[in-house]
Amino acid sequence: MIYRLPRTLMAESFGHLRACGRLAQECQVLWVSSWAEPGAISAVIHTNHRSHASGFDVETGWLTWLWNELASRHLGIRVQVHTHPGRAFHSPTDDRWPIIHLPGFLSLVIPNFGMQNWALQGAYLAEIDNAGRWREVTLSARIKVE
Repeated sequence: MIYRLPRTLMAESFGHLRACGRLAQECQVLWVSSWAEPGAISAVIHTNHRSHASGFDVETGWLTWLWNELASRHLGIRVQVHTHPGRAFHSPTDDRWPIIHLPGFLSLVIPNFGMQNWALQGAYLAEIDNAGRWREVTLSARIKVE
């Protein structure tokens, strides 16, 4: 599936990543869409997490609230987006702790704490395959910014 992401939501995403990370910490947002139209990303959710230079931890209580909120609004998480301090890659921690563990789920890693322009240069996109392993996929084959 190719997810369509409005430019306004891309800008909102980078606003969260930059403000939260403050040039020194990782940050995460989630791209969500309705179950009726899963390919159309409709909102950005800035997760409630504790950040540090080499990772972040999503707060468990908030995560429970999020699942209930998404269910009540008929929304699903399509892509998790987070920053890394230097180059973008999918780390062993990223591999072990995705917010969703289903084939086809995407994880987008943004380099340099999201401080470069938001053309996604240097970004790394990974997808869970049918065997449950992460593999790199071409960004343009999965995400279209409109």
